[in-house]
Amino acid sequence: MKWLDHRLRDWRIGVALREVPRGARLLDVGCHDALLLSRAPHAALRVGVDPRVEPGRANGIELQRAALPGPLPFPDASFDCVTLLAVLEHLCDPARCARELARVLAPGGRVVLTVPSALVDRILDMLRALHLIHGMELEEHHGFEVSRTPVVFAQAGLVERKHRRFELGLNHLWVFEKPAGGSA
Repeated sequence: MKWLDHRLRDWRIGVALREVPRGARLLDVGCHDALLLSRAPHAALRVGVDPRVEPGRANGIELQRAALPGPLPFPDASFDCVTLLAVLEHLCDPARCARELARVLAPGGRVVLTVPSALVDRILDMLRALHLIHGMELEEHHGFEVSRTPVVFAQAGLVERKHRRFELGLNHLWVFEKPAGGSA
């Protein structure tokens, strides 16, 4: 990872952690190296899933190998908070992903996610050309449309509680909640 990649990732993690309730059972989807989880000691349970992690437990963090949109290896309503940072845009079926997140989310729980703005793909091309970031291939975005994010999560039964831009408007933060009496 290049210097700018690290700074932007730190910014995303900081923004997301402010939305994770104290004492929450926290699942980080696409956890990579579990950095977000390591910075969330206020969570009662810290679990990460990623298709590339080595399963195990260390420093109070449990890691499991799993990938969306497939089923996650947890019972219904297992978590109070699910984080998904810079992941949704890389998935081939965001609607199926949203339904699976709603399934593992407890009533009253929240999904905290970040996705890049539509302008980012052009900026990433330029930053990669200047060797300022490593970056992913844009084809990995599967034609993702950021404007569909609230629709996809609403169809999964989750209610939008917060939306804001950060990183100079280049990233979006969304917080969706599963209704306390809901069956999403």
